[in-house]
Amino acid sequence: MIKISNLHAYYGTIEALKGINMEIRKGQITCLIGSNGAGKSTLLKSISGACNRSGSIMYKDNADISNLSPQKVARLGITHVPEGRHVFPGLTVKENLEVGTINWHGFFGRKPYQKEMEEVFALFPRLKERENQLSWSLSGGEQQMLAIGRALMSHPEVLLLDEPSMGLAPLVIAELFEKIVEINKEWGLTILLVEQNAKLAMKTADYTYVLERGNITVEGPSAEVRSNDMVIKSYLGKFANTK
Repeated sequence: MIKISNLHAYYGTIEALKGINMEIRKGQITCLIGSNGAGKSTLLKSISGACNRSGSIMYKDNADISNLSPQKVARLGITHVPEGRHVFPGLTVKENLEVGTINWHGFFGRKPYQKEMEEVFALFPRLKERENQLSWSLSGGEQQMLAIGRALMSHPEVLLLDEPSMGLAPLVIAELFEKIVEINKEWGLTILLVEQNAKLAMKTADYTYVLERGNITVEGPSAEVRSNDMVIKSYLGKFANTK
């Protein structure tokens, strides 16, 4: 679905990604784990066009998206749910979801979106219950559901999810990851997941990359990466042998 070759990314003179090569396979959940500052969020921003980068990012039928703006990347079907949720606090739940339709619906209502709204409400019933509530008043878990729901309203083929579990209670995280699997399996979306909870990420994903200091150091099917000695020592520790 996406093939990345020799990707470099920069913040001023600081090189955050140092020649990344990776593939996000169609129909799979691919996860990216690593310590804080390893470059995980930067990699997502590089794909979605939100930072300075060089190298090749090929999408689907050999379309090079490495020089496209975030708006153009989104219109192609790649939607980024950023770390920290970033819902629009002064808009209601329904209005936040409507924002997600802009890339195909337009600013002035050229196409109906009721079907998409009903699908998101079916996936996240709590959003339906709160559709007229201002988003600032939602819980953290509900805001994360809203951020993902808004992304789904854009007709994506690929979801880039950045730290969806951040700041959430364990029960909420479990529910949210069930929904992520459902989006992958039932909706048919390809997902690239950045997640600090390495154990949960690798349990959920088909394929795993480990990013350290801007370089990919380990990759493989998630079941294999979970048994890698370095991964156990650095990311799993005493939880390595738990289910």
